[in-house]
Amino acid sequence: MAYVTAEDGLQLAYDDQGSGVPLLCLPGLTRNMEDFEPVLDHYAGRARVIRMDFRGRGASDHGDPATYNPPQEAKDVLALLDHLGLERVVILGTSRGGLVALMLAAMGRARLSGVIFNDIGPDVMAEGLANIMDYIGKPPAFRSLEEAAAALPVLYEGVFRNVPAQSWADFARRIWREEGGQLHLRYDPRLRDAVAPAFAPDFQAPDLWPLFDALQGLPLGLIRGAQSNILSEETAGEMRRRRPDMAFVELADRGHVPFLDEPGAQAVIDTVLGQAA
Repeated sequence: MAYVTAEDGLQLAYDDQGSGVPLLCLPGLTRNMEDFEPVLDHYAGRARVIRMDFRGRGASDHGDPATYNPPQEAKDVLALLDHLGLERVVILGTSRGGLVALMLAAMGRARLSGVIFNDIGPDVMAEGLANIMDYIGKPPAFRSLEEAAAALPVLYEGVFRNVPAQSWADFARRIWREEGGQLHLRYDPRLRDAVAPAFAPDFQAPDLWPLFDALQGLPLGLIRGAQSNILSEETAGEMRRRRPDMAFVELADRGHVPFLDEPGAQAVIDTVLGQAA
């Protein structure tokens, strides 16, 4: 674990292992770098796997919730690249991490050698956003990691199938911390305040398609969970129409978000890394 200092003084955690094509892994809204343990295990022998915790998440400092937004998080990514002396990287962006990659299409496209979107695109389904507001910032409903791991297959029944028990145990460990006989969030609960404005009646979602189009010429990959409530079939189809050369997989028995240990997901990552090498 190492740290880079953001422009406002926050210490942002990252991990840097392996050698080869630099692959920067950016996690989802409430998630952290440990989501990419399967990527590190599989790719550290052939890629330089860099994992980052966004501000307010994981081992990074908490800050002003007003700064928990994709443009600021994109600036933080650029600060990390400067800190590491990296000119260009492939970004593997899970959900929010993919939105940050789109911000970088405008703020630092020259720093990108490829982008892999994990269950995210320029349009986000309202159903998935509503589901996020059901849980974000609220204390975990489970008392222990063991209890959570046993309950998760039921909670995600019909969305995630054929998931080994160990994968659920790993999932619980990555998103919650057990201490004092209860579970705790591994992110700043004020993150809820940062995303709440998106649910105001007068909120106008920005058009992110021009940012996707700005990635023209870069190797792209798209991973979609077949039961996703964030990335619709229509949005994935439009992304493919605009970029017919984009590596793509739709994973059966997966929702939002795939674990990235699936062979189909690894095939997409393989393709983009090969094109970016």
